[in-house]
Amino acid sequence: MTATTQTRTATTIASRVRDHALAGPHRIAMREKDFGIWQEVSWADYWDTVQTVAHALLALGVQPGDRVAIHSENRREWLYADVATVAVRGTTVGLYPTNPAPEVGYLLSHSGARVLIAEDQEQVDKALAVLDECPDLERIVYLEPRGIRHRYHHPKLLCWDDLVLLGVAHRDANPDAVAERMAAARSDDIATLIYTSGTTGPPKGAMLSVSNVDFAISVLVDAGGFTSPPPSPADLLLSYLPLCHVAERIFTTWFSAGAAVQINFAESIATIQANLREVQPTILFGVPRIWEKILAGVTIRLASASPLKRLNARLWLRVADRIGATLVRTEGNHTLGTRLAYAAGWLFFFRALRERMGVGRVRYAASGAAPIAPDVLRFFMGIGVPMHEVYGMTENTAIATANRPGRVKLGTVGEPQDGVELRLDEETGEILTRHPGNFVGYFRDPAATAAAMTEDGWLRTGDIGEWVGGTHVKITDRAKDIIITAGGKNIAPSEIENALKASPYVKEAVVIGDRRPYLTALIGIELDTVGEWAQRRNLAYTTYRDLSHKPEVLALVRSIVDGVNARYSTVEQVKTFTMLPKELDHEDGELTATQKVKRAAIAELFADQVEEMYG
Repeated sequence: MTATTQTRTATTIASRVRDHALAGPHRIAMREKDFGIWQEVSWADYWDTVQTVAHALLALGVQPGDRVAIHSENRREWLYADVATVAVRGTTVGLYPTNPAPEVGYLLSHSGARVLIAEDQEQVDKALAVLDECPDLERIVYLEPRGIRHRYHHPKLLCWDDLVLLGVAHRDANPDAVAERMAAARSDDIATLIYTSGTTGPPKGAMLSVSNVDFAISVLVDAGGFTSPPPSPADLLLSYLPLCHVAERIFTTWFSAGAAVQINFAESIATIQANLREVQPTILFGVPRIWEKILAGVTIRLASASPLKRLNARLWLRVADRIGATLVRTEGNHTLGTRLAYAAGWLFFFRALRERMGVGRVRYAASGAAPIAPDVLRFFMGIGVPMHEVYGMTENTAIATANRPGRVKLGTVGEPQDGVELRLDEETGEILTRHPGNFVGYFRDPAATAAAMTEDGWLRTGDIGEWVGGTHVKITDRAKDIIITAGGKNIAPSEIENALKASPYVKEAVVIGDRRPYLTALIGIELDTVGEWAQRRNLAYTTYRDLSHKPEVLALVRSIVDGVNARYSTVEQVKTFTMLPKELDHEDGELTATQKVKRAAIAELFADQVEEMYG
């Protein structure tokens, strides 16, 4: 077989979906709520719709390498459009639903997207507002017609239903067109363009090829790089994080295409808790903010429970704490004592608690995309949720390390995945990876691509790490976030920040101190839990700012800071803090779309408060 022939036999997510449809046409591929009722989509219907949408893209003139952008919450059409784009050898570009119009303009213009799939009037308005900046954009396909169909008459607008009709007509006239395009797929085709969060500048578009994605599926799905046993059609997943992020793309699109797991779409980010309880997924991924939010919800419910229920909860949570401590020591392996304690706890508390949290059937849970406090992981481990911290990034198709079942070292991101070369730079401690999942490069940015790679093919992750036990990797911080105090001490702020955010009362913590004599912090409260705390004390308040500046709340936060300080040396302690006057927001430029703090923006926006702490 020649090299040319090999490149033309590439396995794509489209060919995988097709194969599942042939093998199990009547199995349920995905579910989504319509008017409060879960609607099921079989694999046969999934693949049939993908083919129709793919034909529609061909009818619109989409050529190999053309970009198709999707600006929507997680829903069936996201997957239809994504898989269909890959089927015609196009490149999917995901936009965050929270992207404001200026960012939408930048992403559409920079990517050169020819077609945009926009969810509703809000997203269509953003696109129309920046249309002059996007000369390559030829069509805007909207999913929800409400507020658009009879009020908007722009020639570039096309309703999703009309797109489907266009695909049906093209399919009737050219029945083999999509199959022929799929047969010509190459391993070096760019399957998706994923834009980084842009904490230090404009987002960069990471190009992931068909072979990059195939490697990720082979490691994480086929070989069970996360779960043990590997994911299967019996598994249920809840899709709720933005699909334009590489982490959710893995657990929704790639797990689905790779192992035929059933995907359940959350109604919205605000209904996650309710949807978790309904679906009871078997595999659950969350960024730290999600796990912290679930834990905060437990705190709120227990605080408002009857005295007898609170007494019972405290008893079994102490048992869970002891179980968690043992599991930390044994790397996640139960002892006879923990099994007996958990069995008793399951009967009297843990089962009901887990079902209320929506994690009653979770056999594998993972946290990634940002650092998380070990105390949060230990809580979930103690109540029986098998938690694993994992690590990867867009530029290596999210393939780097994972804590594997039975080999969990709390506080680390695990051991390198199979097929992954990983080393630490001898001078800086930066984590470097090399494997077939390393990205092709940054779209239209050769200088940034060159800076991200070494001459011999190692990816510079930008994360500083250290080995633990010779097998597991611990990330100390992002290289650019390391604080060097006026006294020359190097401090990793994320560890301190995560310790503060482990409290259910703290939502945001930004440690400051670069070139300063000591550390300070900007702290934002968790409105729900602190609000409930205030109500129980008959403490009246009006706004977020009013509540956060109450003397009683300041005392509460001071006690949390003092507790965290007790764990660190003097130079690593937060000497003083000030309360954020508002919740940080993506649209105000304080957070990225993935809810990561933009430190430079925070330092500028709250410069006066920072200077007062050093006054």
